[in-house]
This record gives sequence, structure tokens and C-alpha cells, in this order.
Amino acid sequence: MKTARLLISLVLLAGCAEQTDERHAAVGREIVPVDVSLIDGRPPAEALAPEQVLHRGNGQEPQTLDPHQAEGVPSSNILRDLFEGLTAETTSGRIIPGAAQRWNISRDGLVYTFHLRRDGRWSNGDPVTAKDFVYSFQRVASPETASSYIHMLAPIKNAGAVVTGELPPQQLGVEALDEFTVQISLDSPTPYFLGLLNHSVTYPVHQASVETHGSEFSRPGKLVSNGAYQLSKWVVRSNIELVKNPYYWDTDNTIIRQVNYYPIEDQSTELQRYRSGELDWTDEVPSNLFEWLQKNLPSDLVVTPWLGSYYLGINLTREPFLEGLELRQALALAIDRDILTEKVTRFGEIPAYAFLPEGIPDYTPQAPEWAAWSQSDREQEAVRLYSIAGYGPDNPLQIELRYNSGENNKKVALAVASMWKQILGVETTLINEEWKVFLQNRKQKAVTQVFRAGWISDYNDPFSFLELLHSENGRNDYGYTNSSYDVLLNDVAGERVPVRRRRLMEAAERMMLADQPVIPLYTYVTKRLVRPTLKGWENNIMDHHYSKHMYRVKELSKDAASTESQEPPVESEPPTEPSAGDS
Repeated sequence: MKTARLLISLVLLAGCAEQTDERHAAVGREIVPVDVSLIDGRPPAEALAPEQVLHRGNGQEPQTLDPHQAEGVPSSNILRDLFEGLTAETTSGRIIPGAAQRWNISRDGLVYTFHLRRDGRWSNGDPVTAKDFVYSFQRVASPETASSYIHMLAPIKNAGAVVTGELPPQQLGVEALDEFTVQISLDSPTPYFLGLLNHSVTYPVHQASVETHGSEFSRPGKLVSNGAYQLSKWVVRSNIELVKNPYYWDTDNTIIRQVNYYPIEDQSTELQRYRSGELDWTDEVPSNLFEWLQKNLPSDLVVTPWLGSYYLGINLTREPFLEGLELRQALALAIDRDILTEKVTRFGEIPAYAFLPEGIPDYTPQAPEWAAWSQSDREQEAVRLYSIAGYGPDNPLQIELRYNSGENNKKVALAVASMWKQILGVETTLINEEWKVFLQNRKQKAVTQVFRAGWISDYNDPFSFLELLHSENGRNDYGYTNSSYDVLLNDVAGERVPVRRRRLMEAAERMMLADQPVIPLYTYVTKRLVRPTLKGWENNIMDHHYSKHMYRVKELSKDAASTESQEPPVESEPPTEPSAGDS
């Protein structure tokens, strides 16, 4: 009976994809682009649409465009357009020269020498120099900056001592050999180091602007950037407008002249704006509309693997989880990930029991033993552990599950709460928070108990995931501390033999999952709508898409692409029984 009720609940939760309302029937049209054959890497002028403006849905409102303090995917998307690190990426995600035209690596892998482009310019016309990078790396490492991504500088010589204040920032292993040569010294060989250098925390900032405007330097009219675009306008909760940087070294090959980013948290609203022609690109799509989108917008729907994990974080610094290993394990075991991905998320997400996703080269995700059990066996063990932890029908666990705004996040939270309620009797209060507040509460650990979390890899290496749980990592919102785990990660950082490094990382993942500070749910896929007339981008596992690579082509006549399209179904209200305080 429990399973039956749960299935009914989740079917309602997923929405009724076959429902239609004839009163809202509308005539739509498939957008068909002209065929384009590139000439020397560029489309012919006659194939280009006259208006080269890109409108991108972008999920949440960024909390800042300071590249050294920004967090989250929405900020990263914009910063990739505004700034350029020493390295960059192709449309497929391959590492290529960025602000540095070339580099040399010493035989021992400890010294990287970067030769900057002589034609690199800031958006105000100033040259981009080696001193700009030295200043910026020192700014990130300074304790005063309090960057959440400061851990990414860990491979650099003296970074640890600078971060803790034992050494001044000037002692960081980054120096200018001359006006256009930057040399970075590492404490130990780091195979993924070049991949770090296109992350926003390593972007250069314009020193004079920072010193003149302080914390306001990243606002419109004040932000000076070195990327393909510059910041033109920022209307909070409306849009962020970028325009081409006329001084960018490759501006002649940048076809999109303006990019508008829209913070749209509600996926149904985003879909409506896409269908009305206001957007060329959605951040996501509603989970319950997969079949409808396949039928009505097949040329626009793009679903691809993404190097990221969706999971629940547990605050180990507060009750009831301070000493509650059995309780944490019970909560993890009670979640049916197959139902979650098949009935709720429904876009091909992969059920996850390991923290790291599939797809990282030369690494095997380390799922716990119970991942191979049947769901019935997992639930029986969950009930047993729940009882050992001191909970049961007469003493149900009462907890809060926080998630940031978004339909899909709400659906997952409701489903998890429903499973906990029906299998264990847990009384869960769901708390919905705006992105900035959500991040702040996670970081402070004062009110959180269980919270939605997700990690999209900053670079294609297991360490990007594992270092999140290091006790000194600024993104360790779980309060997880295990000295043995820290030692393993420190050993990984210094290990040069690939096989040994892999074994150390796999051991670290197993150790961490045995402590259960996180509950993996599924591996991400990207699911969005993209105009077929938008060209110049490719699917890639990192989901990094630079506007400078894109361009719009003309579309065929309306008569050639006419089709009838029904309105998407109106989603039924999800059940509220599992939640005592969904807000």
C-alpha cells in the first residue's frame, strides 16, 4: 500500500502531460534555419540574420559579477562572456589559449610560464598585462577578499600560508617576468591546472577600477572587463545586458553584438517567454513536459549529459545530525532514486548512489554496497537504522528541508519528503528560499538541517568534487570534518603517478560516503530549448557555452515551416500532505 500511494502521489506530482485545454489551442511554427557552410570558420554574410542579439534565460539572479566572489552557474555563465582567463575553451570544451597566447611547462610540472597576447585589451582600451594577473591572483588569495573559491588556488606555491594570513599575498607563487609574461609556480604537479585557469576565480580584474570603486567596481558603468563583452545594463530581476567589447583581441570574429541574460526562476514562465519569441535559450524546462516538448518542439529540445551531481547536503554542526550517522544513513536508504528520475525529473537523469558522476576520465565512482540492493531491502534497512537512531511512530523525526526557488527543485523536495514520510514517518517542513538567501544560510550553518545541493564540476577531474568536503574548503556547507579524509586529499594533491592518484581519490570518496554528509540523488543532464537558428555552439559535458562562439542565421519562410502546436498542459497542484510547512 505504501508503494501504491507513493506512485499515485508522484504521478500527480509530475503533472498530467497528456492533458490539454482546447480553449488554449494555438497555431505554432517550427523554426527552420538556412543551411550554412562555414568559410574559414565563419558563416557567409548572406546567411546571417540581420539582428545579432542573443536572449538567454539564466535561472537565478546573480549575487555579484565580481569574478572573485561570484558563486553558482548563473554568475559563471555571464562571467565567461565578460572576462577571459589565461586559458579558454573551444565549443566542445577543449582547453585552448585565452588571454595567454601560449605557455611552457617545466619538466617537473611545477612551473607554468604564460606569454600574454600583445593585443589583449581591457574594455576601456588599457592593455592587459602580467601585472594585472599578479594583482588578481593576490586579490583572490587575500583573506580580505573571502572568496568562496579560494581553495582552487591551493596548488599554487605558498597559497595555503597566504590564505591563512601567515604570509602576505605578495608571497604567492605568481609573478610578472616582464610586461607580458606571467609565471606561476606550484607546490606539486597538478594535472588539471590548465583547466583551473578558465574558472572565474582566476580571471583578471582591472586594478584601477577596483581601487577606485571598491565593492561597486562590478556594477554597470564601472566594470572594466577583458572578455568579448562588456557590461551595459543590470536591472535586478529583469535582465543583464552585455555588448561587444570593441577592444577585445578577437572582436572582429565575434558576431553576436549584444547578449541579454534573464533571471527567470519559474520554468513555466521561461517556457512561455521562449514560445513567444522573447528568448533564444532557456536555462531549463519544466520536468513534467518532456513528452509534450518532444512532440511539439523536437528541433528545439536539447538534452545532454552534464558533469554534475544533484544531492542533499546535511548540516553536521547541528542536531539532529551531530552524532547521527544511523539517522543520515536511514534518510539516504529511504529514497527511491528510480522513481525520482522516472516519475519526477523525467529527462534521462541517472540515479546516483556515488557522489561523483560517471563520465570523468579514468575514474570509477564509488557507490556504497547497498546501491546493489533492491529498493525493498534498502527500505527495511532504513527502518532498522531509523529505530537505532531513536526514532519511530511514537517519536517521528521532525526536520527542515531547504531548497532554492525553482519548480524542479520543489518537485524533488516534495518527492523526497513523501518518501521519508511513507517509509519512516519523518515529518518534513519544506522551506523555499531565494538564491542569495539560500547560499548565505548554507554557508552560515546556523539554521540549515538538510538542504538541496548540486555541484557542476569546475574542471574535468574528480578532485573538483572531492575537495568540496575538505574541512578547510570554503564551500563545505556541511560542516564535514574528517582528518583522514583531509590527509587523503592532501596526498592526492602531491601524487604524480596517475594510478596511485586515482586509488587515493576512490578511497576518499568511499570514506566520505561512509560518513554520509551528503545524500546523492542523481547525475545531472542539461535540458533546455535552443532556437534552431542559433549556431556556433556544441553540446559539451561541462555545459560551458560562450556567446562569442555563436551567431544567428536566417530562417526559412513561414509557409515552409508551418505546423500546428497545442499549448502545454496546465500542471496540476502537487500533493501537500508530506510537507508541514512548504513555503
